[in-house]
Formats: sequence, structure tokens, C-alpha cells
Amino acid sequence: MATNKNAMMRYMVLDNCFRNIGRRYFIQDLIDACNRQLHEIDPNSKGISRRQILDDITFMESSEGWSIELTRHRDGKRVYYRYEDPSFSINNMPLNEVEVNQLKTAVEILSQFKGMPQFEWIHELLPKLNQGMSSANEQYTIIDFDNNQYLKGIEHLGFLHNAIYYKKVLKFKYQPFESEAPFDVILHPYFLKQYNSRWFLFGFNPATNRYDWNLALDRMVAIQETEDAYKLNDRINWTDYFDDIIGVTKPIDSKTEAIVLHFPERTGRYVESKPIHGSQKAKWISANTLEVELDLIINFEFERLMLSYGESVKVVQPIFLQERLVQKFKLALEQYRLD
Repeated sequence: MATNKNAMMRYMVLDNCFRNIGRRYFIQDLIDACNRQLHEIDPNSKGISRRQILDDITFMESSEGWSIELTRHRDGKRVYYRYEDPSFSINNMPLNEVEVNQLKTAVEILSQFKGMPQFEWIHELLPKLNQGMSSANEQYTIIDFDNNQYLKGIEHLGFLHNAIYYKKVLKFKYQPFESEAPFDVILHPYFLKQYNSRWFLFGFNPATNRYDWNLALDRMVAIQETEDAYKLNDRINWTDYFDDIIGVTKPIDSKTEAIVLHFPERTGRYVESKPIHGSQKAKWISANTLEVELDLIINFEFERLMLSYGESVKVVQPIFLQERLVQKFKLALEQYRLD
């Protein structure tokens, strides 16, 4: 099957042309029909070539395509194309082998998202897709996402997703790590976010009047729906909310800080290839030192990230962050002092 992104669009257009007995479609007519559809999708498109259309027809006639039965009718020196059976359409054909393999790949990727009831059908669909496929085409998993299916609280994921979708107010029994007993929290759920292999639920908390209150799924002891009226989110655009932070914590009245970091050569190469944050600007100020500039809110997660680099990072500014990390390193060193 042709791999360019507009291939299926062309096949659909050609299919409509081939079964239209009210008009004769010559090769230029087929090109024009595809180009009209393509320009609706992409006004800047340069159009489809004659060779591309001929290749598309060859594919549609092949066993890898739909094995269409196409007749070529002569009209003088020109040829127009039409299905032998005008009632035929590729839309009525079963999936071909290429399409089945493409669908299997997509399904296998989706199957890695555990805990979502919306995806439970996937595990039933895979055996059906395998039916009729030769053993030579047997597929094995060739991609794996960082996904901990044994993560505590992941069983709540589907329920919470539905609560957001159907706008249900929830009551939680919630127990943070530092709390000895669970307590009640009311939340109007808006958004689910994964960070560092943990899931967090964001929403409106009436007790604090905050629209970005978040709860970790692994600290949820119990959940139940309430009959409270759901308060719509008219404050936060979740697409932009996380742009100026790392992780999920955004302190009240926080503002971004200009941060300068120095990394030695080996770590610098790593940070250069995998930026810490979208605001990152990096330059080598010497053969052995990468200077990184960031513009973000300094939160708990960012401090933890800096601590994880150990001796492989130096905070140049802001000074208050430098001093805070120095103090934490001193406390860490105390843990290893021998009596």
C-alpha cells in the first residue's frame, strides 16, 4: 500500500469514479478528481502526478489491495476506467492483509493502556485479527511504552475518566503519605495527568476554591459519586497549564524564574539531546561545559530533578535555588557520616 498520508483519500476518490456509470473518467479526470479533494485538505498541495494515479490503480487491482476488476474502455486514442460491476466498492470489501496488519499494530499499541474500560474490547479483537493470518505473518510485540500496570490506583483510571466525561462530582477518601488516616475530599474532576509513572486527577475543590487541586490516584482509598451539581471549568486551559512547570505541582501565586545550569560534558550531551523543559536554551561555553537556560516555575518536582543529577549539575542562578540545594546535599551527606 502506498505509504504517503493521502493514499487512502485517493483510493476513496478513485473508487467513486470507477463506479460512476454516468460519466467517463479518463486518466486526467481521475487526476483532477483527486486534486480537488486534496486541495480541500491542503490548499498548498502541489497536486497528484500521473505516475501516482497509475501506481494507485495498480495497487487497487493487486491482491495486496482490493483485487478490483477494472475495465479499460477505449474512446479513440484515450482510455476511461470503470468497474466491471458498477455495484462494487472497496468500502464493501473485507480488510485486506495490509490493512489487517496496520490495524493490528495500532491495536497492540492501544492494548498497553491498562485500566481503561474503553480499551477492554482490544483484548477481544486481537485474536479475531489473527484468524486467517498465516503463521509467517505472526506478529510479536515490537514496541513498549513506559507503563507500570501494577501501579497502585491505576484501577481507578477508567472510573475517573468516565466521571470527567459525564461531569460527575466525586467524593474521595484520601490519604497522603504524611497523613495517618484518610480524610474526605470533594472534587469536580477535569483532567487526568501522568507524570513519572504516577497518575494525578485535577479538578475544582470547593473547600479551597481552587480549580487546579490535584490528587494522586495511588493515595485514593475510596471513591463515590455525589449528587452535587457539577461546576464547569471556565478558568484553566489544560493544554497550556503545564507549559511553565515540570511535573504537576504549581504553587499558589507562583511565577517563572530565569534559571542557569552548568552540566559537564557527558551529562551535557544527554541534556542537549533530551531537553529538561520546553523553554530550554543550551550552548557550549567550553569544550567541557554545557550552559542551559530555563524559564519555568521552581517547584518540588524540579528540585527533585536537580537533586537527581547529583554532582553532574551546578545551579548558577537563581542564588536562592543554589543555596537550597546545597543545604539538601549537606543533609544528605549527614546520612552517610560514620560514627
